Amino acid sequence: MRNALLPVLLASLLVSGCSYLYRQPVFQGNLLEPTAVEQLQAGMDRQQVLALLGTPAIADPFHHDRWDYTATERVGRRDQTQVKNLTLWFDNDRLVRWEGEYFPEKDSQLSRDVVRYYGPNLDPDADKKNRQRR
Repeated sequence: MRNALLPVLLASLLVSGCSYLYRQPVFQGNLLEPTAVEQLQAGMDRQQVLALLGTPAIADPFHHDRWDYTATERVGRRDQTQVKNLTLWFDNDRLVRWEGEYFPEKDSQLSRDVVRYYGPNLDPDADKKNRQRR
């Protein structure tokens, strides 16, 4: 009985240790395209803003004239979670002003940093290198 539990305990110890070595980056909320935010203009109606930025993360039921596009980012094990908020105000269903900051979409940056975040096994160019070796 004691010998049967040893491999199970050893395997669970090894698997639980993986969380100390690696933590996946987490991006949540609205990642906005800079070109879309730059196209915002005072006087746009809500439908035009929806077409540009998409649905807001927070539509406050008590403040119908305010939309919040909120996003969070956490990369690494010990890094603090960063929160950015872009707030838009409407008057008579027309955009009057906006302020705040946002995380732009990071698809190209993530593809460059994939080896650092995920290790060499998920390198997008690894298949090309292996094919060239054959």
